[in-house]
Amino acid sequence: KEVKEVKRARLTEYAAAKPSAEYHAKQNGEHGVWQYKVDIALPCATQNELDIEDAKMLVANGVQYVAEGANMPTTIEATQYFQSNNVPFVGGKAANAGGVATSALEMSQNSERLSWSFEEVDSKLKGIMVGIYHNIDDAAKEYGMEGNYVAGANIAGFKKVVEAMIAQGVC
Repeated sequence: KEVKEVKRARLTEYAAAKPSAEYHAKQNGEHGVWQYKVDIALPCATQNELDIEDAKMLVANGVQYVAEGANMPTTIEATQYFQSNNVPFVGGKAANAGGVATSALEMSQNSERLSWSFEEVDSKLKGIMVGIYHNIDDAAKEYGMEGNYVAGANIAGFKKVVEAMIAQGVC
């Protein structure tokens, strides 16, 4: 928190300050953190950070799940590779929705002049995220794309916009 929020510095500075930390930059054809055997991969940085070569390495190393924690850190080719290799992939529209949901909870608290405990906020957020999962899973199944959480998120989001437009008399 100190490095990113206070100093507004790069993660290399964290690694320099904490000798037990390791920083693996993606450079010169290397795969950075994606070269390691992991069960879950969480790309959370730069757009198109995780590319097809990284995806191939992760799949070869046995990755079981991939979920984006940012806006489009995974290339389309890498996403398709995960999907074609039956690795559940949840894109940022769904997986990264927790930050937006938490902001909405904060606005709700503030407008009602309430103060919720961490446990209350966490419980509400978990409910929202479980609801998002069910919405995208159901939408993918409904349209014959079971397990495609990217399509499910796009479909569920589109349907929600259409429903709002109809409710407002826009169409």
